[in-house]
Amino acid sequence: MPLLTDIPSRMGAAAQSLWEASGQLIQPSLRLGVTGLARSGKTVFTTALVHHLTRGTSLPAFRASAEGRIRRAHLAHQPDDAVPRFPFEEHMASLTEERLWPQSTSRISELRVDVEYERKAGWRPGPASLALDIVDYPGEWLLDLALLDANYADWSRQTVQASRRPDRAAVAGRWHDILKTLDPSGPADEVLAAKASEVFKDYLLALRSGAESVATTPPGRFLMPGDLAGSPALTFAPLDLPAGRAIAPGSFAALMERRFEAYKTHVVRPFFRDHFQRIDRQIVLVDVLAAIDAGPAALAELEEALDQVLMAFRIGRNTLLSRVFSPRADRVLFAATKADHIHHTDHDRLDAVLRLLVNRATRRTEAAGARVGTVALASLRATRETTIREGRETLRAVAGVPEAGERVGDEIFDGETEAAIFPGELPDNAEAIFQGVIEPGSLRFPRFRPPRLPVDAAGRMAKMPHIRLDRALEFLLGDRFA
Repeated sequence: MPLLTDIPSRMGAAAQSLWEASGQLIQPSLRLGVTGLARSGKTVFTTALVHHLTRGTSLPAFRASAEGRIRRAHLAHQPDDAVPRFPFEEHMASLTEERLWPQSTSRISELRVDVEYERKAGWRPGPASLALDIVDYPGEWLLDLALLDANYADWSRQTVQASRRPDRAAVAGRWHDILKTLDPSGPADEVLAAKASEVFKDYLLALRSGAESVATTPPGRFLMPGDLAGSPALTFAPLDLPAGRAIAPGSFAALMERRFEAYKTHVVRPFFRDHFQRIDRQIVLVDVLAAIDAGPAALAELEEALDQVLMAFRIGRNTLLSRVFSPRADRVLFAATKADHIHHTDHDRLDAVLRLLVNRATRRTEAAGARVGTVALASLRATRETTIREGRETLRAVAGVPEAGERVGDEIFDGETEAAIFPGELPDNAEAIFQGVIEPGSLRFPRFRPPRLPVDAAGRMAKMPHIRLDRALEFLLGDRFA
């Protein structure tokens, strides 16, 4: 970020942080960021978290809950009037009444939960409260932060080079055909810029729809433009720029460069300044199972994406001064979701794969004073464990209701019938997965419907079943309820 444009941004962020820090003296608060890469379950995690807090569920690994010190939690008015409210009630109805998974997160939203609790016995026991602000946003926006330190020429070369890899070339064919016809040194052409941008967006959409849906190639807002659809800031594309050659003023490349910088100014920097920079704790949800089933290339792509995620955070311990002048997340939890798709005997192996994926970045961020954790979880458990017989062998399986149209082998499910499925097994040695010991597409991970929750005689619905959601809450929030 250029120095002169960075100074006002930092001054504004410092003023905002000073105001928030002063508010801590009245009511302590914590901003929890919830994000993840495509189809990782961000909305379900937030809904389940709020459900358990406001319902008063006893969560064994969340010590404040297990010890009975959380007295009451209720929804409150959110502090940011310009940010859409997270539609908790709508998502609860979808999950429990319609038994449908919510739509993927496409915009930022927020919800405040006021939690009243008892402090542990010590030098200041007694009642206290915490305003928990949950900020839910797409993971694509997080990866866009890497663009702040990039220039158009380098981004273009890196993106074009990556698209020519054997595993991407097939879906990039149409874009490559257009790319050959674009002359970076030619005159600026609005119609040509719109055409190039549209074909590039199709390429990004193809990446997200394929095996690389676990990762993301920026710009992320291209696939979720909202009210910016059609604006010049979202109408650009990489060009095949010769190395070492400067971009000529007034050229087609100059037009694309100006719009690339506009994207950073009007899309990326406001998100960084107004939302991301204010986050205290962060959970990043990851569909590791999809990457494992897609093969080593997808795992390598996911590792690079997660490294970019951690580099985006201003990592370190938060103090009053750091909150004012350089706020940063001091705890980041990576969660491998959909643990209910495999037997519990594979959960530790799934967590081990996730730890390997973030190992390189974790060493760097922990040295800066942050805590980085991993967990395998299911925010809402959609299966139960069982066994099935295959010949003379007894296999550890999961049973649930696959969504209508899901296929396993030659069987297509109707969305109403429960099925017991052997998903496959993960190897004891996590590193072996990166070496291709699992054949791509050999695992069985159909999309299960949310479970049917029983209702008691008083009309109260059973609590949402989960796997290790309480461990995630203890890591992210536990110290704030001490």
